[in-house]
Amino acid sequence: MQQSVRIVIAEDSVLLREGLVHLLERFGHRVLAAVGDGPSLLAAAREHRPDLLVADVRMPPGHTDEGLRAARRLRAEQPGLAVLLLSQYVEQTFADELLQDRRATAGTGYLLKERVGNVGEFADAVVQVAAGATVIDPDVVRQLLARRRDPLQRLTPREREVLAAMAEGRSNAAIARRLTVTEAAIAKHIASILLKLDLHPAERDDHRRVLAVLAYLRA
Repeated sequence: MQQSVRIVIAEDSVLLREGLVHLLERFGHRVLAAVGDGPSLLAAAREHRPDLLVADVRMPPGHTDEGLRAARRLRAEQPGLAVLLLSQYVEQTFADELLQDRRATAGTGYLLKERVGNVGEFADAVVQVAAGATVIDPDVVRQLLARRRDPLQRLTPREREVLAAMAEGRSNAAIARRLTVTEAAIAKHIASILLKLDLHPAERDDHRRVLAVLAYLRA
């Protein structure tokens, strides 16, 4: 049985906020608080100390990066806090800031709001991030890559496909199903990717995967 996640939601749109509450509770999670601005987010997270924060990047009072700044501040106070940020558009700088936050020891996610409409994918992302995974919206991955020069010249086309799927938070089994190959083949591809990116076995495997994804997004 799927474990219930304790969640604080921060979203200034009342309709979307209430929709998130309903959706998450429908999947058996516990919504501790649902707020609509940055200061309320800080207060709610400090009071309830949730497992996961689901927050809009842009919120009142300034409608700039209140959600991101609050998430980073809370992570400094609660290193085990998993964070799933939602955005209307691809925010390249914000994605980089969140993913490169070295203080984080918990799961991290960055999804476009339209992904909430795909209930199954969104619910799966919530569970993955709460469990410690890094989940990046496929459209975010594609748009970030389209804006940047690709330095990952050492990777083969197949290795790039595998790394792209890793950036979406997919497991080895899920990547194998997508590419119609065996899990053993995927494991070999990942080992080759990590070696070519100079991510050596001295690091934990899960940390090396996150570093590979970061290298991919910076490319």
